[in-house]
Amino acid sequence: MIRTVGILGGGQLARMLAQAGQPMGLNFIFLDPAKDACAAELGEHIHADWNDENALTELGQAADVVTFDFENVPEQAASLIESLCPVYPPPRALYASQDRLREKTLMQELGIPVAPFHPVASRPDLLAAVGQIGLPCVLKTRRLGYDGKGQMVLRLQEDMERAWQILGGHELICEGFVPFDAECSIIAARSNERQTVYWPLTRNLHREGILAISTAPAFTPQLQDRAQTLIHRLMEHLAYTGVMALELFIQDGRLLANEFAPRVHNSGHWTIDAAATSQFENHLRAICSLPLGDAACTSQALMFNLLGQMPAVDDEQSLAGVRWHDYHKTSRTGRKIGHVTVTANSGAGLKAKSAQLAKQLGVSAEVNLAAVLG
Repeated sequence: MIRTVGILGGGQLARMLAQAGQPMGLNFIFLDPAKDACAAELGEHIHADWNDENALTELGQAADVVTFDFENVPEQAASLIESLCPVYPPPRALYASQDRLREKTLMQELGIPVAPFHPVASRPDLLAAVGQIGLPCVLKTRRLGYDGKGQMVLRLQEDMERAWQILGGHELICEGFVPFDAECSIIAARSNERQTVYWPLTRNLHREGILAISTAPAFTPQLQDRAQTLIHRLMEHLAYTGVMALELFIQDGRLLANEFAPRVHNSGHWTIDAAATSQFENHLRAICSLPLGDAACTSQALMFNLLGQMPAVDDEQSLAGVRWHDYHKTSRTGRKIGHVTVTANSGAGLKAKSAQLAKQLGVSAEVNLAAVLG
């Protein structure tokens, strides 16, 4: 029986995993280079770099199973620990997701629709990519980009040189620009026994590359079925265990895949308050060989990401169906430091409460609720 879960990473996702796992009787060990890892207060913290073999060995020997809370954990670190104890999701999922070219190539091979793409390693490659894909397009680093970092939209021929000056020191990929109608994500959990559950397809709104709002349920059963088919294909190919998120664009009724995350995902935080089983509990159930819980919605939900610093919440707490989540992180401009979830039994109720909360948070002018709620 699994008692101790090791987590590579000690950020807010690791923290929420531990919060879900403690009522299940699980103990947690986090390995993270940050001294102030926000998950550390919920378990043992091994303060070490990702390439510290002694620390990795300590984690692998102390834990019954190991997982990770972000996809840029070095694959070598996960593979070393895998020689000592089970690691889920499998390191091959890390390998596929850590490089955008590998990721897009894999999805294309599996018949998952993606925008056109072209590898870029030189100025001639960039010229060839733009000639093949056309403008506008997006130039991205192949590794380590997140929350809109490491990418530039090219709209004019003159943009190419500036983009090359900024990004040219990295391995790159050029992708077709998708004039999407909506952004969404499908989150699923798969167990070792191949039991799979899917949360409702979630509508997402980003601001400056960072997720601002997620709401669910938000789409037709037809789109839900198509999204489930795509993520199922990916999970089966990777012999996956755990929670995965597949980010998608909707364009003219079609689904185009953007990227997948082999972990619990920001757009699924609403599941803590508005699903029969949260993504965090089901991730732990999957990696601990326990039956998966029901992923159905218990109410309609909308989540706001909170960036920079937590707001004063005394007045807002009077709103029924509003739940605050503080990650206990040091305030910093643009940093994810918490989220707030609004729940309601009807679309009209959700819209009214969300608009009221947005106004109180001071984001009503910045975030267009109509884009996600209609």
